Amino acid sequence: MNKLAVRLLTRWLAVVCLLCAGLAGAAAEPFRTPSISAVRVEWRAALDQLRSEMAPRPAIASRFSFAPQRRVPASDPRATPALVQLNAINARIFAGIGRSPVPVLLPFDTAGYLEDEAEGAPLPLSRYQADFRSADMFHAGPAGYDAVFSLPAGAGPSRMFDRPVEVQITGSILVYDLADPLGGKGEPVKALVAQFPDIRRFIREGYVRYAFTRFGVPYVVSIQCLDSVPRARRLACREAYPVAERFLKALRIAGGQPSAPHRDMPSEMAERPAAASPDFTYYPGGDIIARSSVRRRGGRADFAAYSQIRFPLEKGPAAIRSQSFGGKNAAAGRGVYPWRDNFCEARSFQVGQCAAGFGHQGQDIRPAPCPPNSNSESACHPRKQAVVAVRDGVLIRSPKQQAATLQINTGKEHIRFRYMHMNPSVMDADGVLNGRRVAEGEKIGVVSNYLDFPNGTSYHLHFDIQVFTRDGWIWVNPYTTLIASYERLIRGRGREIGTDPPATAAVAHAMPGNVLRHSARQGEGREN
Repeated sequence: MNKLAVRLLTRWLAVVCLLCAGLAGAAAEPFRTPSISAVRVEWRAALDQLRSEMAPRPAIASRFSFAPQRRVPASDPRATPALVQLNAINARIFAGIGRSPVPVLLPFDTAGYLEDEAEGAPLPLSRYQADFRSADMFHAGPAGYDAVFSLPAGAGPSRMFDRPVEVQITGSILVYDLADPLGGKGEPVKALVAQFPDIRRFIREGYVRYAFTRFGVPYVVSIQCLDSVPRARRLACREAYPVAERFLKALRIAGGQPSAPHRDMPSEMAERPAAASPDFTYYPGGDIIARSSVRRRGGRADFAAYSQIRFPLEKGPAAIRSQSFGGKNAAAGRGVYPWRDNFCEARSFQVGQCAAGFGHQGQDIRPAPCPPNSNSESACHPRKQAVVAVRDGVLIRSPKQQAATLQINTGKEHIRFRYMHMNPSVMDADGVLNGRRVAEGEKIGVVSNYLDFPNGTSYHLHFDIQVFTRDGWIWVNPYTTLIASYERLIRGRGREIGTDPPATAAVAHAMPGNVLRHSARQGEGREN
């Protein structure tokens, strides 16, 4: 081979290398499960606190045995008989409390309740709960526990907000490891430092939150609020402060039981169908419509499939697309593919996972459009499309609320899925309310267009995901999770736009023609 041919061949090899590098960069990112850390619970410290809470009432304290049976594993109930006794008492009020693998902190004075019960004159439950009503929702499971209480209007310090104030508390043995630039921030609360030395208060994603660690476990108390001036129909965060602090000061150990140690769960490749779908396509995560984000900061690629769920609509085909951007066809329902991420689209909602700090919080899902000339009562009409539970779980929803949340609490997950735009009055009538247990695939509603009032938006389902962190429940992008769940529904793997495999001709085209001709001549000579 002469020098010219060598130079041309060298250039060609460089072009091929660059082409291959570009093709490698265009390959679809693999879907992965989230990374989750497990905490170690300091149960001896929890027992010491329980003993101190009971000590002022000797007659009640004598009912609890703090001496463990020797030579039994720490996870054996006989190792903590006082907790077994406590769980048996409080399970009458908080069903299943002993299933929590972390100490259950609630605003409930067990000793006072037992003392009055022994005298035959127990008072209304709110008197033992710092005036908070009976729990609207309590759920304990292998990952920890969650509870929702409310303070009646007029019982708190606010003279403006005219409705009950809901307070949520979560304690979890599992913590999701997020890349979270806002994580761990906040200010100390002087009034609570003696009780909770590391407590911090901060406003994030529409909630004021109080995060602290006790017995090695992260706990978060939160109240949904508006960071603005007080209004009759919107609770201002500064109005929420005294309610949350009243709740925190009343916290006592109400139950829980040691379990076998949990292990950290590193991120792994997510399961997806091997067979290719003939038509399902989607844009990459984070690739949102141009200029659709706040301050044009763009989307955020997140390739975590946070849970292996069932798709939230009963059947396909379905579309994920913007309801607000993309021109006249944005919500027109024309076609279903390709899908496009809209998690970080411009909204007034705070979303810490978006670069601008604001976003959509979830994804909008639309059923496939009806065929031409079909009538409004056709079975394909969006309001006929069933919305289903994506996993076995427990519902969180008070009457008249327009959002229904499905909570999952297992030994490997502590996660929430929220559904929006179904009609509140219909959900009330159907019993989609706090504490209801549902099975995966069970119908919980139909696609609707409710947004503060009927016909307030187009027919679609808003679906989002929250995972538990040391900052509480944080919204994460459900786009990848929905893609993987849809692939299971249709039994076919989708194709990411922009990741087509290169044709052989494209590589050959990169080779200079004179090199090809010269190589052919050299080859002919060798064969002879």
